[in-house]
Amino acid sequence: MGTLNIVNKSPFEKRTLDQCLKRIGEGDSVLLIEDASVSAVLGTASAELLLNASKQSKLYVLGPDLQARGFADATLLDSIESVDYEGFVNLVVTHDRVHSWL
Repeated sequence: MGTLNIVNKSPFEKRTLDQCLKRIGEGDSVLLIEDASVSAVLGTASAELLLNASKQSKLYVLGPDLQARGFADATLLDSIESVDYEGFVNLVVTHDRVHSWL
């Protein structure tokens, strides 16, 4: 499988998510963790970017990070799958490469 791109910066403070989404290729995946997890919620400014990216890449969000930020019951974008820590590990081991966007 392609590259797992991990983004942890809030899209409301940094352009990391935008930069990542412009550079991913078909077959790559994106995992939103820490402050980037809030961009997975329906209605955010990043929603359109993520929906476009989902046409060529798989998108994931770390559920416990959403919960820690008070978004446990929020509606996620349809194209984003929530994973737990075990799912995070599975993503890392099933991808050829892992790239953390800092």
